[in-house]
Amino acid sequence: MQQSLYQTYQRYKTLRTNVITTLPIVILMPHSACNCRCVMCDIWKHNNHLKQLTEKDVEGLIHSLQKFKTVEVVMSGGEAILHPAFFSLCAILKKQNIKITLLTSGHAVKRHAENLVKYVDSIIISVDGNEEIHNKVRNIENAFAKTKESIEAIKELQPNFKITGRTVIHQLNFRIWPQIIDAAKQLHLDSISFLPADVTSNAFDHTEQWKEENKDKLLIDQAFLPELKSVIDGMLKTHANDFAKRFVLESSARIWSIYQYYAAFAGLAAFPYKRCNAPWVSAVVEADGSVKPCFFHDAFGNIKDDSLDNLVNNEQALNFRKSINMAENEICRKCICSLYLPPTVKPGGN
Repeated sequence: MQQSLYQTYQRYKTLRTNVITTLPIVILMPHSACNCRCVMCDIWKHNNHLKQLTEKDVEGLIHSLQKFKTVEVVMSGGEAILHPAFFSLCAILKKQNIKITLLTSGHAVKRHAENLVKYVDSIIISVDGNEEIHNKVRNIENAFAKTKESIEAIKELQPNFKITGRTVIHQLNFRIWPQIIDAAKQLHLDSISFLPADVTSNAFDHTEQWKEENKDKLLIDQAFLPELKSVIDGMLKTHANDFAKRFVLESSARIWSIYQYYAAFAGLAAFPYKRCNAPWVSAVVEADGSVKPCFFHDAFGNIKDDSLDNLVNNEQALNFRKSINMAENEICRKCICSLYLPPTVKPGGN
């Protein structure tokens, strides 16, 4: 989907000068708590230390979002819809004609289906395996069934509402990777995408203790790499039509990059090359108001102390964008979740 020449020019200008003049995507984490106990993150362990953005915080962002012509706000978390004023936050953004995408576990979606259809434009829902493995990874009884009921509730209200799946591939589910694609169809998702497990960054409330305890649980061990290779080989053949029709959003090359990621931890390959311009086209506002260039790098400041437009162009932010070498930066090299938005493409466009 193309955009105006003015917006394209501003995007090129930002990439050339490192000064943010347009910010197409902003990720908000309205609520720090979560209703899952997933093996991939520690967010749920800190539910007693709740942080959340207020309506005043989001209203305070509007000037910056208008100034930067923000097109899309992604509601992440934690579990964003646990915020008691979640739909009030959405209403503030919708008045500015900003597209809203919700990242969710799916468990609470059914309860809020009518409001989600009204205030949210699309949903990305977590799928960790077939029913048995999904429930095991989520550590929640009947998690798969709750997700299925939630998707059905949305589709019943609005059959064409866009709901896609996202799966973290790791040691607990890689053997049933083809079955995850089948499960996505069973759930009537519009598409599904895959990424490897983050075991090195401090994102998702990872502590050093968590990384020490869970690294071996999630990383696909060198001994299992031949099995992973065989699973991918077979899946690309048996589900070739799903790749061709982009039900699976990744290309075969991107799927093989997940193999390469795990091979890199075994010292058998370099970490996959990632084309990313996230710090130039997006910003993350966490539940405590901290502003980051992406999920994984340090904050530039806090919206409770200064405006978003000032923060993303303060000295620390400018120096970060000017100096970062993504091929050499340790966080970027091991990143699981890069974002590349070409200047001519509108967020959310197909």
